[in-house]
Amino acid sequence: MARLEGKRFYLEGPIDVATVAALAEEGAMHVRNGAEIIDFAAVTEVDSSAVALALAWLRIAHAAGRALQFANLPASMTNLARLYAVSDFIPVARG
Repeated sequence: MARLEGKRFYLEGPIDVATVAALAEEGAMHVRNGAEIIDFAAVTEVDSSAVALALAWLRIAHAAGRALQFANLPASMTNLARLYAVSDFIPVARG
């Protein structure tokens, strides 16, 4: 599940191979329409598809000339991003 409030897109539940396709479409739409922060606070688990999803949304934002940041990343996602040497490409929102 996910919801948009203002310019913040809140994700909920697991982000894995079973859920990533639906989230990708919904998130892409919100990023194109001006979402600035993707919030992972209510995400319950992630796998490597969550890292790929974040990078895909960043590409969409960049193509649209928009900035995008991520908030409340789960530690496991941060660890995966480090493992794949892409953590520097995932901007983290402060506050």
